[in-house]
Amino acid sequence: MDGPFATAFSLIASGDPALMQIIGLSLRVTLAAVLIACVIGLPLGAALALARFPGRGAVIVVFNALMGLPPVVAGLVVYLLLSRSGPLGSLALLFTPTAMIIAQTVLILPIVVSLTRTVVEDLWAEYQEHLRSLGASRLRAVPTLLWDGRVSLLTGVLAGFGRASAEVGAVLIVGGNIAGHTRTMTTAITLETSRGNLGLAIALGIILLALTLTLNAAAWGAGEWARGRLG
Repeated sequence: MDGPFATAFSLIASGDPALMQIIGLSLRVTLAAVLIACVIGLPLGAALALARFPGRGAVIVVFNALMGLPPVVAGLVVYLLLSRSGPLGSLALLFTPTAMIIAQTVLILPIVVSLTRTVVEDLWAEYQEHLRSLGASRLRAVPTLLWDGRVSLLTGVLAGFGRASAEVGAVLIVGGNIAGHTRTMTTAITLETSRGNLGLAIALGIILLALTLTLNAAAWGAGEWARGRLG
């Protein structure tokens, strides 16, 4: 295996254009999906934590269940929506980075919503009397609760980023793994391994592993920092 590993490190060290293009696209797609999921999921999760309405329990169960949604199922749903015969087929988004962003957002959103609900719910139970004494209603308390729970929420966001960045099935279905257009790190690893091009596959695997380790280190560091501040 000396040959493939040597090739992999050579590709990384030289900044191979094909390698950089794949990494760049992967990061752009995943970061966009995380941003969209946060914009939607943080206020939605906070509202779900503080609001009381018929069927709330069922909504919570659905979001909790969707946290384990198989990526291929998410990809299939998005594919059906964006295909020519689907309701959004006229937008011609299938086999584009936008379709991949949508699929990854579908995977990340339940994680953000469920985690936000749990964090905000716990904080509201702890600080409810104090916030009410300051004249804060449930709605007005949302920004304060989100800010107080920012470290826990950051950990969840990083978990969502990690899941999306390591995902294969959904982006393969809706993106098509088109070279130079929709090929991400995970889909490229699958393809290059089947082709026997282990050098590029190993290089991408090293980058993906480094990214995963960095995310986990960031999550751990954020938790330690928060405990230090509170201590």
